[in-house]
Amino acid sequence: FIIALSLVYKKQDNTQRSKTRKALAAALILDELWKMFWLTVGHRYELEYLPFHLCSINIFIIAYHCFRPNKTLDNFLYIVCIPGALAALLFPSWTALPFANFMHLHSFTVHTLLVAYPVVLLVNGDITPTIKALPKCLGLLAAFGLFALLFNIAFDENFMFLMYAEPGNPLYIFEGLFGHHWIGFPVIIAGIIVVMYGVPAIYRQWKIRK
Repeated sequence: FIIALSLVYKKQDNTQRSKTRKALAAALILDELWKMFWLTVGHRYELEYLPFHLCSINIFIIAYHCFRPNKTLDNFLYIVCIPGALAALLFPSWTALPFANFMHLHSFTVHTLLVAYPVVLLVNGDITPTIKALPKCLGLLAAFGLFALLFNIAFDENFMFLMYAEPGNPLYIFEGLFGHHWIGFPVIIAGIIVVMYGVPAIYRQWKIRK
């Protein structure tokens, strides 16, 4: 889906690209509303389903970005949204549900769209990663994390997995090894930075020398 969309996007002019970005953002919002609707109809909507996880926050960042793109959000989607949504797809916590369950379908479709938006823009040059924007991205991430932590403490929730890590979550490995999953956050973040910024930089230098 992402490859096909990237090929279509490549052939579009600026006006068409803008419409595609807005369509993807609208699909994400509708996907989230679809989840909220069925949870409400089934009398199952609780605090834990509020859009305060990092992937849910990225839905609204994309909705803003499609109208007002900027370097900080470009890089936030690159360094946070892509690896975060990919991690959710690689380590899904919802597969215990039946395949046709609406939460199962929502979880796969919404994370696929979260990967699609920044990847399609990235491979077609509409997002240009730069290490200079990293401090602002980390500051924005820390602000979201602080809000989630305060909300978790106040309402006994686990948004952004700040209170505990469930089995299957990569953070759970750090809890087993070191006694607390928080140790995994700086390690994983550092690893993502090295991969997402370091590897392309090495490739560019190799290409220049070549």
